[in-house]
Amino acid sequence: METRRDALAALGEPTRRAIVELLADGPAAVGVLAARLPVSRPAVSQHLRVLEEAGVVRARAVGTRRLYALDPDGVAAARAVLDRFWDRALTDFADFAAAATTTPAGAETGPAPAQPSGPSGPAPLKEETT
Repeated sequence: METRRDALAALGEPTRRAIVELLADGPAAVGVLAARLPVSRPAVSQHLRVLEEAGVVRARAVGTRRLYALDPDGVAAARAVLDRFWDRALTDFADFAAAATTTPAGAETGPAPAQPSGPSGPAPLKEETT
């Protein structure tokens, strides 16, 4: 699977997204992250491993511990995928808006509004008697 897609899949898990949000503030060790999350330290380590394999975070040794930080290249690759979806949505919206403004006045642009079925709206429901 492609790294960008791996990154999106990795970010689909809420705890991993929370880790990424914490790392957006700067590098942190596993213990620091675990203290701010409702999961165990081993669970944080496993989530970091998935994020690292997906290219979203990277680790570097500092003394006896490892500091984790966002990998700008991995985050940029994931964002590029999302930007393609967003660009497509904006283009579709612009096309729709352009078509709506070029529709002649008085022309039907959608289904006709529903007409009431009686003089004061729909007929009341009949109560069932048992």
